Order: sequence, then C-alpha cells, then structure tokens
Amino acid sequence: MAGDVLGLVLHPTRDVSEVVGTIADWAARHRITLAVRAEDRARVPAAVEAIAADELADRCAALISIGGDGTMLGALRMAVRDPKPVLGVHLGRVGFLVEVEPPDLPRALERLVEHDFTVESHACLACDVCGDDVVAFNDIALVRQPGAGFVTATLAVDGQRYGYYRCDALVVSTPTGSTAYSYAAGGPLISPATEAMVVTPSAPMAGISRSVLLSAHETVHLELRADSAPVAVEMDGLLIRQAATEGSVHIRYVKDAGRVVRLDPRRYQERNQLKLSLLDLPLLPDQLRELLPDGLREQLSRRELPPPR
Repeated sequence: MAGDVLGLVLHPTRDVSEVVGTIADWAARHRITLAVRAEDRARVPAAVEAIAADELADRCAALISIGGDGTMLGALRMAVRDPKPVLGVHLGRVGFLVEVEPPDLPRALERLVEHDFTVESHACLACDVCGDDVVAFNDIALVRQPGAGFVTATLAVDGQRYGYYRCDALVVSTPTGSTAYSYAAGGPLISPATEAMVVTPSAPMAGISRSVLLSAHETVHLELRADSAPVAVEMDGLLIRQAATEGSVHIRYVKDAGRVVRLDPRRYQERNQLKLSLLDLPLLPDQLRELLPDGLREQLSRRELPPPR
C-alpha cells in the first residue's frame, strides 16, 4: 500500500487534531499521501489533499476513520460502491466497530501499509425509502414522533404479507447492527458470521410483538398504514426523512458491502463482549470506576488529564 493515497474520515464535531497530527507526521516520514473531504480542509494540515466527498473513497487505497462507530459507518457507506479497507481509530465512547486506540496508532499504520491485517466483511441494507435509495450498515428505523401516536406499518417478506406492527419504533438491522438500536429495543444478538436481517419492534402495542429473523435472500417491505402517526426515518442513526405520513420502505440484504481492518480479531471480540456486558449494568461510569483496583483507577485518571500547555 506504500505510495497509495490514504483517506481520512473525520468525526464531524470532535477535536481530531492530535490524531490527525500523528497520522500526518507518520505519512510525511513514509512519503505517503493523505486525503480528506473538501469540507474538512480546514481541520487538517496543509499537506493533506482535499478531494470531493463523493470521490474520496474512489481515489484512496484505504480509509482511516477517526471517531466512533458513527464515523466508521459513514466511511463504510462512502466506499460502498467499491469497498476499501477501513481502519477505525477510537475517539468515541463505546465503539463496537473501531479497534485502534490513539496510543497504538503508529504501529497500526505500519501494519496497514504492509498489508499485515485481516479483513472483516460487513453486509449492508440497500433500502428504497419512499423512492430514495439509501444504504445502512447498522439499521434503518421508522420512529414515532413524541406525542403524535404510534408507528403503524405492515410487513411483507418476498411479497407475502406477514402482519402489522403498532409500536414506538420499528428497526430492521444487519448482524452488525444487532448490537445497536435493535438490541436496545429487545432484539437478539446475531453472530457477525450469520447472513440475516432482523426486524424488531420497540415498545409494541399491538400486532407483531417479537423480533422476526429473516434470511439474507429475502426482501422486506414495510408500508405505513393510513392510521399511522407521522414517522421519522433514520439510517444508521441519521435522520433522512421527517414526519412521513405515507409511503413504504423496501429493504434487501447485500453481502460483502464493507471491509473493516482487523489487527487482532480475537482481542477485538473479547473487548466487544466486555462492552456488551457493561451496557447491561445499571451503573454510571463513575460508579464502575470505583470498582477498579486503586492502581488501575489512578492510571486511568492520569490518562484523562489534559496535556500540559
């Protein structure tokens, strides 16, 4: 990968300057070109090339996502036409997709250009939302507007009607997305090795009240009923349609749509298992910290101190 262009995908609001500086210094020493979306030009050093957002993935050999899972999902969507390896650098809170912590970044970059990594393939949902084509790597959700009633929609699979939902939200997710909104709504965890979609209602009031697990070869069709309240449509947590009162969502599963760089797959899986178990604990972060041994708690506090100026 030496001599190729590496694209930077930045968290939209977090301060990424320290991580970008580390990557830029490393790239200068190794004579590697870096690129970023034109709208992020002011957030990176002058040596980083600015490229139109819809061309960045096409021009790069790999992408480096700097942020949390949302930034990582954005990088995967950016490269969906021609999937490129995406390395995730963790600046978020939980982060189930990202693997690399900032202190480990220099070695991770070395391994990236040396092709010393494995690729984790991710499926996506190709969705027709009321005539607009969108792609979701986690999930697509129909969500009620507070105080406006409930989402009421029918479910059809491969053209055959199954029944209807009346609920606060209706979530269709990939195996990757099964740890996100679907999980919070009571849906099952699905192994990443499984090719499947899951449809999960949140707070169902009537109709289908449990998750429905479907094959990757089936297509899902959700249609708002006339008695549905206005709904918002979210794709990977991003609002793409607001106050829809009619229309339908047609969803199909697309395998191998994204390529995630994994440097230590086993350690990554172990960390995700721990993160999932912590999500189910009814404790705040400060309460969890008090459970740590004194030495580890002090070490963590030192890491969180702001750098000297």
